Amino acid sequence: MDARSKDIEADTMYEKAKHPPFGATSLYTSTNPVLRMLASCDRRAVMAVAGVILLGILFAGLNTNTTVLVVMLMCIVMLGFCAHLAQWVLSKDEGTPDMKDVSDAIRDGAEGFFATQYGNIAKYASIVSVIIFVVYLFRQVTPEQQSAGITQFTMAVITTFSFLLGALCSGVAGYVGMWVSVRANVRVSGAARRTAREALQVALRAGGFSGMIVVGMTVFGVVSLYATFHMFFGVGTTGLMREGDVPLMLVGYGFGASFVALFAQLGGGIYTKAADVGADMVGKVEQNIPEDDPRNPAVVADLVGDNVGDCAARGADLFESIAAEIIAAMILGGTMARKAGIEDPSGFILFPLVIHSCDLVVSAIGILSVKGESSNKKEDPYDVMKDGYNVSLGCASVCFVIACRTLLHDDSAPNAWMHFAACGLVGMGASYLYVFISQYYTDYKYKPVRQLADASTTGHGTNVIAGLGLGFESTAMPVIVISISLITAYWLGMTSGLTDHETGKPCAGLFGTAVATMGMLSTAAYVLTMDVFGPIADNAGGIVEMSQQPESVRDITDLLDAVGNTTKATTKGFAIGSAALASFLLFSAYMDEVSSFTGKPFEVVDIAIPEVFVAGLLGSMLVYLFTAWSMLAVGRSAQEVVNEVRRQFAERPGIMSYQEKPDYARCVSIVAASAIKEMVKPGVLAVCGPVVIGVVFKYIGKMTGQPNLGVQCVAGMIMFATVSGILLALFLNTAGGAWDNAKKYIEQGAHGGKGSEAHKAAVTGDTVGDPCKDTAGPSLHVLIKMLATITLVMAPLFID
Repeated sequence: MDARSKDIEADTMYEKAKHPPFGATSLYTSTNPVLRMLASCDRRAVMAVAGVILLGILFAGLNTNTTVLVVMLMCIVMLGFCAHLAQWVLSKDEGTPDMKDVSDAIRDGAEGFFATQYGNIAKYASIVSVIIFVVYLFRQVTPEQQSAGITQFTMAVITTFSFLLGALCSGVAGYVGMWVSVRANVRVSGAARRTAREALQVALRAGGFSGMIVVGMTVFGVVSLYATFHMFFGVGTTGLMREGDVPLMLVGYGFGASFVALFAQLGGGIYTKAADVGADMVGKVEQNIPEDDPRNPAVVADLVGDNVGDCAARGADLFESIAAEIIAAMILGGTMARKAGIEDPSGFILFPLVIHSCDLVVSAIGILSVKGESSNKKEDPYDVMKDGYNVSLGCASVCFVIACRTLLHDDSAPNAWMHFAACGLVGMGASYLYVFISQYYTDYKYKPVRQLADASTTGHGTNVIAGLGLGFESTAMPVIVISISLITAYWLGMTSGLTDHETGKPCAGLFGTAVATMGMLSTAAYVLTMDVFGPIADNAGGIVEMSQQPESVRDITDLLDAVGNTTKATTKGFAIGSAALASFLLFSAYMDEVSSFTGKPFEVVDIAIPEVFVAGLLGSMLVYLFTAWSMLAVGRSAQEVVNEVRRQFAERPGIMSYQEKPDYARCVSIVAASAIKEMVKPGVLAVCGPVVIGVVFKYIGKMTGQPNLGVQCVAGMIMFATVSGILLALFLNTAGGAWDNAKKYIEQGAHGGKGSEAHKAAVTGDTVGDPCKDTAGPSLHVLIKMLATITLVMAPLFID
């Protein structure tokens, strides 16, 4: 180790002792009564209680039906496989002591912020749970629930408990995934000292752990609730409740997952991009130092942000996507089976759970197909990961067809299962196209990003203009793909042969779209694996740069980092596509729920009614206002970081010559405090907006003699907000990803390489794109689903 590296190491240890990272876990534990209580519990007693709960859940599954028990066992086995992946990753060496010191600082900052952030989210969730309990205590119950003897108090307890369980599972899944990622980054750096393929395998398996934990916990949480309610209310035996009524009792779980995901994505997104923008604007543009240079005071905060914004937050996003899609599909499956007069609807209701438990298996196969050795030294890491995705997708196709034949076959329509299998394949095709389209617009191997890099040669303004144009153009093909997929799946369902036993009309169209959504999400665990790969690779590059490793090692991590930018962009395209389909399902489930409460069909939303049209405009406005507040929050936080970094460079001139050490902890503290504060305003808007619109128009309807106007206005609000949110998120995600990779392309040596005028212009574009692709865009994924889930939970408030 050279003298400068030893100096950095010594100063790192000194500063960590002098300035412990903001919200360090030990400090947070000492001030949080819940964590203090958990820390003081005997581990064996905790394990014993967990074992008893697990046995109780399995007993409920056994008393429900064989399919439920099989799903539970598959989840348990695959969660065990996750533990194997974690053990394999953590068995790898941590590289040099310098690398470990940097990694420890990142881990402490990430875990400290996570604890503080989720402590605040827990407080907000507690307040919302009380509101849900009070609302359900005084709301009406459906005729089916009333005939089954379910009281308002019972529904209040069930919905509140489901909400809290969904919030808890979402938080745990996010934390466990991040726990491994902040320990995997240094192991990827260590592997990069040997071969690029080994580093790729370590990062991918670490991402695989996060992806499979999220999907596994989502499915296990939903199936456990379903089995518990099924047994408790004696469905199909002593009770009067029908099997198709149980999914409506799960909506609180989806809302809890959405609630946590929204604040996790907002807080994490604000944190990561405020730190990134602050580090880039002063470090790269003003001081002309490389990315992740140890002289940059904001570099540790930037690396911490990769974990809290891209790992934990994205895990919470996909958790709520899958939870919402499963619950909505179960509701639609039960409704369709009842209309078609199917005696045993369990296959149609449990189908989403079976598909996602198979998702765990096929994604595991895809992850294991990526080996640690390769004879091709010039291989593209993205192609290697995509080969794994293709393996998962092929296995998923086979599993999907088998599941359709097993669960969706009915003697009244013997060919229906084939139509539904085709719907699933349509969804898988849409998924593949979404990944390719996103790659085309964000990977510098293709024309759009190279044209954006060319625009950087003429200045900062032309770079920004070209990026905006690219982002707007990129919305066209995904919209066409999703439109064709929805219509195709709907008509495959309508022509399946299943008809309403009362009217004789086809009734499986909406369920066809639900099956297509399941097809699109049938490899969600592997897609999330590719997504989490990005921040792990980014962190590995930062650790290599800060620990002054040889250029050959940095070349490997730079390559993985560039590929990670592409995987993050492509998986965001996947996420918004799945969000669009899931939102459509949730909207349909909302209409079904309203029909259950009113006893009247609710199939048409008339936007020619002025109040409904105005509610739609308000929904679109909510999307843009939410986006504005999210981006302004990043801007304000980034300004604080920029001022702090400038101050340190001015007051400590020895930083640039390595004679003085930057105060990393100060920047971490500034960003963390700002993110916690700034996430509240847009979060409250998202939670309260739809409720206020529904209640206000409900009373306007009463005053003007328009029955159930509130219900229709909320439906209009969801429709307009979903359309606006999808298009805006597509624009923000793709433009941001393209700006980022145009910069990476120039850093590879194009147009003068690092430090050139073209590079400075590309850095400006990347800075503009940062809050687009990592804060506002991903938060919109959550927003459009949350608007639908909150209306599902609060629907009784809008009914006259």
